[in-house]
Amino acid sequence: MTSAYSHSIPTFLSSLDWYATPPFIVLLFKHLALQREVLGPNTKIFPVLFLTDSEHSYYNLILKKAGQFLSNLQINLLKFALSIRAYSPTVQMFQQIAADEPPPEGCSAFVVIHEKRTCKTNEIKKLLKKAAERPRPYMFKKEHKFPTLNENVPVVILYAEIGTKDFVKFHTVLSEKVQKEEIVYILRHYVQKPSSRKMYLSGYGVELAIKSTEYKAVDDIQIKGIFLFSVLEVIRFFLIKHLIESTNNLEPLKIWELQDLSFQAASQIISSPVYSALKVMKDIAQNFPIKARYDKIVYFLSIEKDHIYNKWPTSFQELFKQTFSGVIQQIRRNLYNLVLFIDPVQEHAADFVKLAELFYHHNIPLRIGFVFILNTNEEIDGNEDAGVALLRAFNYIAEESDTSQAFISMTNMYHKMKDGDIFTVNHVRNVLRSEFPHADIQSILGVDSEYDEKRKAGTTFYKKTGLGPLPQALFNGVPFNGEEMAAAELDTVILQRITDAMGFFQRAVFMGLLNDHMDAVDFLMDQRNVVSRINPTILDTKRRYINFISMSDFSTFSFLDSQDKSAVISQNMKYLTKKDEDVIYAVTVWIIADFDKPAGRHLLSKALKHLKTSSHTRLGIVNNPMSKITEDNTAVARAILTAFLTQKNSSLKSFLSKIAKEETAKALATGTTIKKLLVPGMDDSTFEKKYNTLGVDIIQTHQMFCQEVLKLLPGQMAVVSNGRVLGPLDENEFYTEDFHLLETITFSTSAEKIKGVVKEMGISSKETKKTVDDCYFHKFNLEFFISLTFYIFFNSIVKLDPQQNEPFYDVIAIVDPLTREAQKMAHLLIVLGDIVNMKLRLFMNSRSKLSEVPLKSFYRFVLEPELTSGANNLFPSGPVAKFLEMPETLLLTLNMIIPESWLVEAVNSSYDLDNIHLQDVSRIVTAEYELEYLLLEGHCFDVTTGQPPRGLQFTLGMKNNPVMFDTTVMANLGYFQLKANPGAWTLRLRKGRSEDIYHIFGHEGADSPVHLEDVIVVLNNFKSKILKVKVQKKPDKIGEDLLSVEVTEEKASWESITSFSDLQTEEKEKKNDVLNIFSVASGHLYERFLRIMMLSVLRHTKTPVKFWFLKNYLSPTFKEIIPHMAKEYGFQYELVQYKWPRWLHQQTEKQRIIWGYKILFLDVLFPLAVYKIIFVDADQIVRSDLKELREIDLNGAPYGYVPFCDSRTEMDGYRFWKSGYWASHLGRRKYHISALYVVDLKTFRKIAAGDRLRGQYQALSQDPNSLSNLDQDLPNNMIHQLAIKSLPQEWLWCETWCNDESKKKAKTIDLCNNPKTKEPKLKAALRIVPEWVQYDSEIRKLIKQIEKGKKNLTQSSRKGKRIKFFTCMFILFLTSNLSKDWG
Repeated sequence: MTSAYSHSIPTFLSSLDWYATPPFIVLLFKHLALQREVLGPNTKIFPVLFLTDSEHSYYNLILKKAGQFLSNLQINLLKFALSIRAYSPTVQMFQQIAADEPPPEGCSAFVVIHEKRTCKTNEIKKLLKKAAERPRPYMFKKEHKFPTLNENVPVVILYAEIGTKDFVKFHTVLSEKVQKEEIVYILRHYVQKPSSRKMYLSGYGVELAIKSTEYKAVDDIQIKGIFLFSVLEVIRFFLIKHLIESTNNLEPLKIWELQDLSFQAASQIISSPVYSALKVMKDIAQNFPIKARYDKIVYFLSIEKDHIYNKWPTSFQELFKQTFSGVIQQIRRNLYNLVLFIDPVQEHAADFVKLAELFYHHNIPLRIGFVFILNTNEEIDGNEDAGVALLRAFNYIAEESDTSQAFISMTNMYHKMKDGDIFTVNHVRNVLRSEFPHADIQSILGVDSEYDEKRKAGTTFYKKTGLGPLPQALFNGVPFNGEEMAAAELDTVILQRITDAMGFFQRAVFMGLLNDHMDAVDFLMDQRNVVSRINPTILDTKRRYINFISMSDFSTFSFLDSQDKSAVISQNMKYLTKKDEDVIYAVTVWIIADFDKPAGRHLLSKALKHLKTSSHTRLGIVNNPMSKITEDNTAVARAILTAFLTQKNSSLKSFLSKIAKEETAKALATGTTIKKLLVPGMDDSTFEKKYNTLGVDIIQTHQMFCQEVLKLLPGQMAVVSNGRVLGPLDENEFYTEDFHLLETITFSTSAEKIKGVVKEMGISSKETKKTVDDCYFHKFNLEFFISLTFYIFFNSIVKLDPQQNEPFYDVIAIVDPLTREAQKMAHLLIVLGDIVNMKLRLFMNSRSKLSEVPLKSFYRFVLEPELTSGANNLFPSGPVAKFLEMPETLLLTLNMIIPESWLVEAVNSSYDLDNIHLQDVSRIVTAEYELEYLLLEGHCFDVTTGQPPRGLQFTLGMKNNPVMFDTTVMANLGYFQLKANPGAWTLRLRKGRSEDIYHIFGHEGADSPVHLEDVIVVLNNFKSKILKVKVQKKPDKIGEDLLSVEVTEEKASWESITSFSDLQTEEKEKKNDVLNIFSVASGHLYERFLRIMMLSVLRHTKTPVKFWFLKNYLSPTFKEIIPHMAKEYGFQYELVQYKWPRWLHQQTEKQRIIWGYKILFLDVLFPLAVYKIIFVDADQIVRSDLKELREIDLNGAPYGYVPFCDSRTEMDGYRFWKSGYWASHLGRRKYHISALYVVDLKTFRKIAAGDRLRGQYQALSQDPNSLSNLDQDLPNNMIHQLAIKSLPQEWLWCETWCNDESKKKAKTIDLCNNPKTKEPKLKAALRIVPEWVQYDSEIRKLIKQIEKGKKNLTQSSRKGKRIKFFTCMFILFLTSNLSKDWG
């Protein structure tokens, strides 16, 4: 493809190829056939093929012609059917059947009459003469048959392309013969020269999942591939700004923010205009942001990282070990965390530093960090300010040495102080001179210092927390109260906190809430009481509410009781909101203050600032004058009240912002008239008239309310939130951040939910506001409560009304908006609404008390209501998944979420789709996939025993190639699967023992009669095809078992589910002595490791080697290179493939899926003729002949694994299998590593090991906390049922677990992760394995030769690599920064 623009951006393309696009007329014919329009009456629309000059105009003409027979709804359904290529598989099926005939050479149309063919109409009569003497053809279900009254006549099958001249010629002759009752006329679609354009499919999902960056798994080499240029339509999307204002700031959500997130999403959806509600739901679900941590605390001491704690155990089980009273268990976990907020020049700083030193020297298991509160003026440097000097010195020492040394030096600075001294810059300089004599002190402390990191962060963080005046400290996030901070023995208070926390952690471990695979700090941060800011006034659990129910008014205000006064104020309150829209806001805030005083105006200003970013709050004001009320001393208050009473929202907001400024108040006080202070857009005359007549009565009413109801003294300030009173407040007690916290806490209550339901009740605006106010303040009556409950459960949350006076579909949808289902449903409902007249009721089934982020991926569902034009009027343009303006800091992996019956692969990609880091990408990234096969599935049972015939084999083929694929039946549900594509297939028992022992007794779900032993299966759509096959042993084979004897079948030329093309028998295998090696890899780095592993295997054996690779996740780059490697180094290889069965518990993370493939399908991935196979991890380097490993006697065990090393004692704390569950489960047995194992497939199948592993997996995998390391936890868990042969330790050496001395004997080296250092694999490989660089260089040299000799990759160059029955095209592209004017 080429771009129409000269400045085209290189496109990284990955796609799913499909066969050529069938002609529209053929697809229309299929649609009309399904609409029960028979062939005869509709042929008049077919000869229009040559009337148009472009595909787009041809498409429009087809629709116009179809309109003669179809309603508007049916036309929409036709458009949708063409868009999703619904009939293309059927057309392709007939194309395959035609190819199986085969067609006479050079014919664009031909007929088959009882096994005789001709492409000449004048020969039909001759072929019909003796047709009855020849076998009648097999006719499939739902054939296109011309209406006839006589079935007992010869069958004529026409293969032709509707709309062509040859079709018309044949059709004229055949239709006349049908009318004369001479023949049965069948039409099968056949296109002699299919279009060269590939087809783009829809109806699938694409996910960009966020990967962990704990261990770096990104290759540092980008192999240059073939870049295709494409003009792509740019559609902007916005991230989840509905919920979070800043999408660039990816900070982590706290547990209190998470727990009601689903309700917040639902609130945003239902509060949106009806026409956009589904789009909002789609945006929220598909672009849900994942937050990243941002730390502002300087930790100098970390129990988990500092080397002085290396020998401490790491298991939480240590919490239960008995110790002497008062002794704290020394566990290498950050269970206890102390954060000290210090201004280095204040007196408390020295005390805090000495306190930290005390804990440090006594080895107390306490992680200690500092938040430095410093002068943030950048013009002040370390030569002038002691605090800045200390921070810069600390950063310098930490960089030169480490944070522990920086802390020691900091303590020395304070030790230099004498009693009563003030900390100065000289204390810093003196320590730097003595401890770092070669340091350039001026460059460290001066204006050009490079050591100013986190100078502003500490102060910003301190202000954000809302903690009071210094000194302040947090223990596990909980602040110390004033009394504790003033205690002479603060160290004793902290030790008591540690003791209390110990009990908390013990309970958590005992209840299973905390385990050794979890991070203690993450566990703490996920507790429900964690908030982003501390404000005791807001967070206090003792809360006071106002009672608002009354029927009184202002006229009798002074005689009313407190409840009635509150009601009158509430009913007459005017509000300011963020927008002018007439919507209901969930949070109602009143500001109580004397607005003629600076403090009152300051509080109002903070509330106004908060309102700019709030979508949930409405703001009202209540005046509480400090002194006796007169018109002169209430000028500001009266101006504010007047504005509320007379101005629209936008003008009110601008005026309040101006009137709250001090210069405005001063102007009023000095005689400036109010008229001169009005802002543009205000209704000046109305304002002036009201202001001049307002008087002070309302202000007196407000003052009375403040004193008698709120119990405030004159001039005192307060805030009321949904009836809850917070106050009195000090002048500097409430900031903008506090309004945000208050809104969040208030929003999480029932108010927002009640608001949404009341809105649905259809009452007037005034009544609605009153009813919501009543709900907010918990005073609604029983009748209202019943109505409310009814609406919650029986009324829809989002309603879309159908078009009037037309038939409509009544659609009810129930969904949690923050689920994977919502990601797909939102787009599906939008498309459905474009196709049919729909009445929609959408219920928000939100979950409460979420404890983790509900969605961890970006998602697109590819589905369009009709075909559209693309760039350069290209028609049709391919449907694509588009991810634009993605966060650049995240590491993403691409997953295709496809229908169960599809097998897809990436076919063209020069970018690592397993590790997409947009910060490193300067161009658009695209991915091209191919729908390689459709899946045929089934279940097989022995009718005599009712049990699956384990080990039974089926073959699948066509008329001229009867054995193309094969499979083996599992014991689990008798399940089997076969690869196929559209066409007519025949399922048979495989020749050999399967056919010798069994015969097919019956079947369900196939297209042939149940009595036929050859099961005919027609695949003519994208839907799943599932068979049920019944077999029975032959009378003379009742006592025989399929797996009881050796397999000695002759070599067959057939391709199995695993893509075998040259299967070996046992004799062949032994004669050729082939070493079978199995491995898996995903991502360019691991494929790089894999190639090096292969080379290391080959260099240490003289035995022929055959590699078996899991095809599912290999990149196009690897699949392109591997044939050249095979030729260069003389090895065989096969790409094995298996679709995860739908009935087996699905994994959603790519890594866990790959782990599953390592262990769950060993019995069906390989043919029966392979008897032993060795799995070798991709990141392994072999130093010995693996033939020795293959020849080890497994003593009857199905497989042999190497146990984990235990010689590197400093890693004892990370050996999770030494304690807890694994210690008790294994007993004296060892825990084995899954990086290298040998499988005796003959024994494995005979004892049904695969079936038993899948059964145990199905039981355990329901628990998300089970099988953390799936591929090795599962066999170790089943060690009592399926024995593991422990292989000699030297067969797997890993630096993490094995000591350096044992490396000398290592026969393989595995680059396993180090949980302590988290060293990137690539760095570890270069350091640990000397020969790795040589292997790598050799392979890179070969790749360069391949690139140099490679010609341009085109679609035609891929033809012939394999038989292509079915192709389709998917495109995904994503970009971090796309020019708005491109595309």
